[in-house]
Amino acid sequence: MRTGKGTHRRGGKWPVVVAWVAVFLLVIASLLMATAGPAYKADWVSLGTAFTWLRQGAQLAVTAAVVGLITLVLAGILRRWRPALAGALVSLAVVAMLAVPVQMQQRAQSVPPIHDITTDTQAPPAFNMLAQARKEAPNAVEYPGAETARQQRAAYPELKPVTLDMPLPDAMDAALATIRDRGWTLAGTTDNTIEATATTRWFGFKDDVVLRMTETQDGVQVDMRSASRVGKSDIGTNAERIQLFLEDLKRR
Repeated sequence: MRTGKGTHRRGGKWPVVVAWVAVFLLVIASLLMATAGPAYKADWVSLGTAFTWLRQGAQLAVTAAVVGLITLVLAGILRRWRPALAGALVSLAVVAMLAVPVQMQQRAQSVPPIHDITTDTQAPPAFNMLAQARKEAPNAVEYPGAETARQQRAAYPELKPVTLDMPLPDAMDAALATIRDRGWTLAGTTDNTIEATATTRWFGFKDDVVLRMTETQDGVQVDMRSASRVGKSDIGTNAERIQLFLEDLKRR
C-alpha cells in the first residue's frame, strides 16, 4: 500500500514503541544496579536499600530482555529491521549486565556462609589495632570458632601459611610493600604483626587483615587472617585474598 510519503510501514508504530519500552527498562535497570554500590559507599542509603536496588534492577533487566525478545520476534516478522536490531541489542546487553551477578550467586552457593578466614584456625592472628573498628561493626572481633574452622578446612584445604627464607625485618618490609601495592589502608605494625584494611571498590565494604610472623628454623612463617566487617558470607573473597597475597609475598 502506498501513501503520499512512501511505503506504509508494517505494524505501524508498535514495533518502535515496544523497542523503546525495552530500552527504557534497560536504562532504569542499569541505573539502579550501577548506583546501588556507590550510594551505599557514600552513606546515602542503607545496605538493605542498596541490595533492594540491586534486586529491583535485576528484575527490571530480565523484563527488559523479555520485551527485547518480543520486539525482535515481532519486528522480524514485520520486517522492521531497526526495531528488531534494538530488541536484540537490549537482550544481549541484559545478558552481559547480569553475567557477573549470576556468577556471584553461583559462587555464593558453592562456598560456606563464613566471613572470617585464617591460615591458622587453632590460634588465629588477633586484631588489636583494628579491634575498636570491628567492635563498631556487625561482625565480631574474635574468630568465630570451631564450626567456622571446620567449614573453612572443607572449602579451602589449600589455605596454608607460607615460610619466607629471610630475616624477620626483611619479611615485614616485603609484606608492607605488598600491602602498599594493593592499596590497603595500614592500621599499624608491631615487631611481628601488621594490620590493614582492604576496601572493595563498588560497595566500599571493609575487610580487615592481620599478618603474624613467627621465626622458625626454616625461616619466617607468615600466618594471615582476613575478616569482613559486615555480612554472613564473604562469597569466598577473604580466602581468595589470603591465597593471592601470600603467593605474591612469596614471589617478592
